Amino acid sequence: MTKSELIERLADKARHIPAKDVESAIKEMLEQMAQTLQKGERIEIRGFGSFSLHYRAPRVGRNPKTGETVKLDGKYVPHFKPGKELRERVNEG
Repeated sequence: MTKSELIERLADKARHIPAKDVESAIKEMLEQMAQTLQKGERIEIRGFGSFSLHYRAPRVGRNPKTGETVKLDGKYVPHFKPGKELRERVNEG
């Protein structure tokens, strides 16, 4: 599901709310989540899951085209861990 598909589905379910308002609410929610992760904070949505940052240590990689070794810096990557309720719902269907 894409962001636009999500907005479309929510707008269809909540016909009393204008589609533009649904779109701006979704975009603002995603922006707030991105800003929270950018600050290094964790996001927890009960029954759905949690978003956090995992650190990837510096390492030596290879350029696949030339085989040359390349030094890669350490970095933080977003990580999602599904909650128990979401895992159970996915495994049921």
